[in-house]
Amino acid sequence: MITVLTAGFGAIWGAILRYGITNYGKKHWSEKFPYATLLINLTGAFLLGFIFSRKFSPFIYALIGTGVLGGYTTFSTLNVELLSHWRDRNYSVFTPYALLSYGGGLILIFLGYKIGTLI
Repeated sequence: MITVLTAGFGAIWGAILRYGITNYGKKHWSEKFPYATLLINLTGAFLLGFIFSRKFSPFIYALIGTGVLGGYTTFSTLNVELLSHWRDRNYSVFTPYALLSYGGGLILIFLGYKIGTLI
């Protein structure tokens, strides 16, 4: 039960951080491309790879890996935004966003893991 509460507590902080970055992005970045969601998901992928490589205790992984980064990253928003661009036939945003999100996420999780194992 403590692990569930730990993950939930971490998720609160991850969601707050995501909310702040999203709102900042809406005010300061182009509305034509979902930069905030891309930044959130790519940094989250990198950090998750790094955290996973460090072989922390299950408690720390539940707090940071599952909790904070689970609340921070947003796979559902990514896919809703992709679907919206597809539906609107906005392929000039859909294609790079999909490639950067999925491809970049995979690359960054491996990079985070590799850097974590070198430290």
